[in-house]
Amino acid sequence: MENIRVAVDVGGTFTDICILDETTGEIRIEKTSSTPDPIDGIISGVEHAKVDLSQVSMFSHGTTVATNALITRRLPRTAMICTEGFRDVIEIRRANKQDLWDAYKDVAKPYVPRKDRLTVSERVDAAGKVVTPLDEEDARRVARILKRRGVKAVSVCFMNAFVNGENERRMRAIIREEIPGLPVSISSEVMPEIFEHERFSTTVANAVLSPVVVDYTTRLGDSLRRKGYKRDLLLLHTGGGVMTPKSVQDFAARLAGSGIAAGAIASRYISTLCGYPNSIGLDMGGTSTDVSMAYEGESRISKDWYIEFGYPIRFPSIEVLTIGAGGGSLAWLDEAGSLRNGPQSAGSQPGPACYGKGNVVPTNTDANVVLGRLGTSLAGGKLTLRPELAEEAVRTGVAEPFGIDLHTAAESIIQVANANMANAVRLISISRGYDPRDFALVAFGGAGALHGAAVAQELAIPVVIVPPNPGVTSALGCLLVDIQHDFSDSFMADAAATKPEDIEAAFQRLEKEALERLEHEGVAHKDIVMQRSVEMMYQGQWRSLAASAPTPIVDVKALVEGFHREHEREYNFRRDDAPVSLFRVALKAIGTVPKAQLSEHKPSMEKPGPRSRRAVWFEGEPHDTPIFERNDLPAGFTIAGPAIVEQFDSTVVVPPNTTAVVDKYLNILIHL
Repeated sequence: MENIRVAVDVGGTFTDICILDETTGEIRIEKTSSTPDPIDGIISGVEHAKVDLSQVSMFSHGTTVATNALITRRLPRTAMICTEGFRDVIEIRRANKQDLWDAYKDVAKPYVPRKDRLTVSERVDAAGKVVTPLDEEDARRVARILKRRGVKAVSVCFMNAFVNGENERRMRAIIREEIPGLPVSISSEVMPEIFEHERFSTTVANAVLSPVVVDYTTRLGDSLRRKGYKRDLLLLHTGGGVMTPKSVQDFAARLAGSGIAAGAIASRYISTLCGYPNSIGLDMGGTSTDVSMAYEGESRISKDWYIEFGYPIRFPSIEVLTIGAGGGSLAWLDEAGSLRNGPQSAGSQPGPACYGKGNVVPTNTDANVVLGRLGTSLAGGKLTLRPELAEEAVRTGVAEPFGIDLHTAAESIIQVANANMANAVRLISISRGYDPRDFALVAFGGAGALHGAAVAQELAIPVVIVPPNPGVTSALGCLLVDIQHDFSDSFMADAAATKPEDIEAAFQRLEKEALERLEHEGVAHKDIVMQRSVEMMYQGQWRSLAASAPTPIVDVKALVEGFHREHEREYNFRRDDAPVSLFRVALKAIGTVPKAQLSEHKPSMEKPGPRSRRAVWFEGEPHDTPIFERNDLPAGFTIAGPAIVEQFDSTVVVPPNTTAVVDKYLNILIHL
């Protein structure tokens, strides 16, 4: 009987595996070291967890393969074919810079160098009329050049193809005739939007990643099948759903940022279980911290994101802000003598000083060891920590340069790290018009529960939720998602002059394409859900806002009223007398799959005592602090701070003057 679900999240240090028994709702976890080829770490973790893959009904995976390929530029040679005169669109970009005042910092080079950006003769006007048909002889000449160069993928980006992709489709057909089997991405299918740089950039990213991701998913799928797995491998994408390897072939760039979306999904799910529809996720790992937000039970979705500045990837993505703050982040002094924290990191090799692998620069982990918040081992004893090395690093790196004592130096390191994370939370909440006091903070990742309460105190967030297995919460997120695809099409018109049946016809075209793709992936018709939205703007604007749309469309005025309400919520004003323009129709096509359900536990009258006690420093004073084992704590148990709760994959800090309660799902809720 196939009653096991497995989710895997591959990080830079550890590969986290979450195993759910569908019959009992029980969750098991496994952590193994990540490997240069992530597949080796995945298979090793599955074997260590003693999972029989022939009994697995679903295997889902959040991967950093696409993200790392873009960051490291380890990409296959890829070509770009453009309309004559437009080969430099992706290099001109928007002519902006990430840091406006840094005259010496250049934007990264395009993923496709100029010598591999070739042009052909063709022209489509802004209304979609083919003014100049594709010069097929010229197209074949270009295809043969690319064949001689041995390119591994091609992106086809023609001007105005978003409104009529006829010439792009013909160019793709010619390439496939000349170079059979070559992956070809065309902008009219990848991202049919008006802004050429964003459309070209997304299509290029899709093309350069296609060989990388297809090779990875194929090898992983083969490895799982050899071990007995019979079903489709499901891959988490940035929009918050999963896709099968069949869809990855055409939309590889959707996996860029795959790993960070899983944590946001799990954070939203756990906070909703606890009765908090508004939540902020704080996912702190070894190198970085990912901050996400859910409002009224829905994650914020953004289309303005990128892996490298200047090269947007316009697929819908859960909004996640990443900063360089993790357990391995280094504490250092800048040229002015101020204490800094990160983004430089000791990583897993050599790791924090207390790992004993040669690093002598203090990290957040070392500071937590000095303060007694961490014990002498991690990962259930797999990793032994050396407090004397942590103390030496903090003393020489911070205490002596500032002339302060050891514990003050360690607290200073932690305070700077917490301030950095609090600023990231402000950016994703206050700067978006949300008050963090109306939210719960979900602290997870290997180090999130160490710092969560302090970050919440700085922002006046009233409650911190620590999941049962903080270190593998991102892997849990992979068990909470549906198969999902996003479709869109430009629909530029004056709302007042548009007929409802014209909008309905546009949606029906998208729904036909969505049904074909989901059926191709084996989703039963009864499990398909379609969610419509229309993007609109006040005439004269160029940024649009999405408002949900009904099925069928019968009244344009109702759509416009929905836009006014959304504009008022986002910007705190609305202009009912201003004309509104329609910009785009969008469809989210969902193939629902059974979700993981955390098992509930009845409150217990047991009052387990601490396993030990040790001195833990808070605000310059040592406190004789009880050390609890997480597995000992039953539902309904209450802890008065200060306290430390240790477990296999994380450590929870409950500060003085706070109270922690274990709920029926075995989450720890710290009330501040």
